[in-house]
Amino acid sequence: MRRGRIQEAAFTFLMVSSLALVTATLVGIVAVVLIKGGPALSVDMITETPTAGYYLGGGGGILNAIVGSLWLALSATALAFVVSIAVATYLQREFSTPRLANAVRTVLELLWGVPSIVYGVICFVIMVFVGLGTSLLAGIVALTLLEVPIMTRVMDESLSSVPPELKVSAHVLGSNRAETSVRVVWRQAAPGLVSAVLLAFGRGIGDAASILFTAGFTDFIPRSVLDSAAALPTMIFFLSTSPLPEVRERAYAAAFVLLALVLVISVASRLLTHKLSTYVVK
Repeated sequence: MRRGRIQEAAFTFLMVSSLALVTATLVGIVAVVLIKGGPALSVDMITETPTAGYYLGGGGGILNAIVGSLWLALSATALAFVVSIAVATYLQREFSTPRLANAVRTVLELLWGVPSIVYGVICFVIMVFVGLGTSLLAGIVALTLLEVPIMTRVMDESLSSVPPELKVSAHVLGSNRAETSVRVVWRQAAPGLVSAVLLAFGRGIGDAASILFTAGFTDFIPRSVLDSAAALPTMIFFLSTSPLPEVRERAYAAAFVLLALVLVISVASRLLTHKLSTYVVK
């Protein structure tokens, strides 16, 4: 009895310590970004594009990077969703054999672990081969390749967790495999699917390596998918390498804007997940 209490107390301490460590890390990151970037935060910063001397302490803002990041991440996440939901659905036992599904899952896990810069280099080689320069389109493709393995594996786990009794009941009522997947399985797995989209979006909007060679960089808002596009991660990189303290402050301010965007998307997705959970069979 005493040994059991000691083990319970030890595990409770580990859980509380882990929670405190994660919370402290998040608070510490936000605090550092706010303290160092607070003086540079302003309305002009998020509503104006950079001027010629912005990287030397001149006027302007990072609107081009904000718009570019949203275009890149949202477009890539939308494309990745179309591919991932199809692949994840096919991996279920109603459509594929266990051997094939396990092989595809292994490949996806390997692709998940590939460094993002490798995706950027691959897309860059293809761009050179077809004669395409840095562009918003190339950045979207690179981020899509980065997000697909992440989104697919999480979606696969969510779809696999749907009780098989629901599928059998749908088949008994006359639904075919496609109708069962769309109307029953997808609805039951909706909270997990939303989490998969959020996870992939967060990885995409915060990645710099994959778009460094593909999307390029510009001080202007792209007008077409063939124009180069700036993004907040690359903007932070360029600002943080400046020897001027006031410019480095802008890097921290840009990092805070990026954190704020991810936070807003996270809160919105959590609210959507809570709403979709009402349709899930417990």
